[in-house]
Amino acid sequence: MLKNGDYMYYFGDISAKLIHIASPFLIYNERMKFYMLNEELYTPLHEITPLTLAVVPKEDKAGKIHTCILEREATYVVEYSPSKLIDYACRFFGSSLKGRQEGTRNIAGITHKAPISVDPSSGMYFFPTTSPTNARCSWIAHSHIDHVNRISASSSEIVFKNGEKIILDASYGSLMNQIHRTAQYRYQLDNRIKHSQKHKPDPDSEKGPST
Repeated sequence: MLKNGDYMYYFGDISAKLIHIASPFLIYNERMKFYMLNEELYTPLHEITPLTLAVVPKEDKAGKIHTCILEREATYVVEYSPSKLIDYACRFFGSSLKGRQEGTRNIAGITHKAPISVDPSSGMYFFPTTSPTNARCSWIAHSHIDHVNRISASSSEIVFKNGEKIILDASYGSLMNQIHRTAQYRYQLDNRIKHSQKHKPDPDSEKGPST
């Protein structure tokens, strides 16, 4: 079972409604602009939040891949593929999926199925279950995982901290490796952020001359 520590971050008891994010994410919520389409499909400007547990592929009757977004208190379906949705989320925060992957490579040296930081200030770290170029790739939020159960040689169950569960076509060893690599990357990036914050200039020293 994953625990808090150097490699894990816990957001505390956060309550959420359909489009409302309670404190401490009120400021974050102000940055989101949602547009409801209907009860099943909606097209928000930005779908991934700190409350997102996973984004997994969902095939419709016509064989088209949509995405099921599993959050702490709701589940949505959107019309993009999981990796496209992750790319949109990265772009919302000024980067792209490719840019975040390059950042992971530069910081942690991880190139294959690289975990990414959608937004480190909100603790939004995700890892892919297979190649992101695969339309059936799922993305899992690292900070919400409680533990992983082995189902078979090629499938596993992820249990989240709120009790939600999903079964994926990924081996137990593969998922645990992704979890550990994401923890490594989080730790390294967090250390860099903390180091840069120590060298912030004194705001008073940047004030202009008094008149």
